[in-house]
Amino acid sequence: MDLPVSDLQLRFSSALHTTARAWRQALDVRLKDLGVSQAGWMTIAMVAKSASAPSQKQLADLLGVEGPTVVAMVDRLVGAGLVERAPSPLDRRVKLIRLTAAGQALYGTVKTRADVFRIGLLSEVDAATLLAATTLLESLQARIEAPL
Repeated sequence: MDLPVSDLQLRFSSALHTTARAWRQALDVRLKDLGVSQAGWMTIAMVAKSASAPSQKQLADLLGVEGPTVVAMVDRLVGAGLVERAPSPLDRRVKLIRLTAAGQALYGTVKTRADVFRIGLLSEVDAATLLAATTLLESLQARIEAPL
């Protein structure tokens, strides 16, 4: 069945959105017993993956959320003993976010479970298809993030 390009584009955009949401929800179910929300484990993962401790502003940008949202999330994670705020050596008004030992341990568990989920889900997708899909998504992301 041949679809007009506009219908195929609409189908792609819908599949992209719903698949990304389903992926996060399925992973959230696998992490529910850890007592951290999806927003919490995503924040912890972004801090863990950063080359250096991000500022709250940088963390908000990485997560694609507004500043007040990340401040509230960091407050909760600080309260849970999973992250800490540290002063920036360059600007004392800026707070850098670092994982505590408990946050690092939690990230290790999150990463292990996420790896198992990802590997299981993608195990039957052949490498050529995976490469094509990855290349397409990375290209779209670059176009979206390119300056106007």
